[in-house]
Amino acid sequence: MNEYPEKTCAIERLVRHPKLLQAAINGDKTEQRRDGVYAYPNETFNLDGIPFVCTGLTRQRLGDMSDADARAEGYPGLDAYRDLILRMHKGMQWNEDALVWVHSFKRCEVTAD
Repeated sequence: MNEYPEKTCAIERLVRHPKLLQAAINGDKTEQRRDGVYAYPNETFNLDGIPFVCTGLTRQRLGDMSDADARAEGYPGLDAYRDLILRMHKGMQWNEDALVWVHSFKRCEVTAD
């Protein structure tokens, strides 16, 4: 039995922006925060044909985010992350108590035969 709620969106939509896609491929982005569940732990997905695996799924308050969390998202720090999110989502306010799902992921290791 799955301990997580039902997915709200397809895993293929987890990382969409070209800059963030490249950051994930380069290993600079290892997390994606969303308001719903897009992937479960151990589920695999592809970014530009490169396999990745979801390594974790947790809940977090936006107010508990740190600079390190923002860097794991592919941003230089929390201020840059917050500013971009608010520009992308017109009319949104940064609610410290809002809960998001943190999808952690990494590139799959390819082993030679």
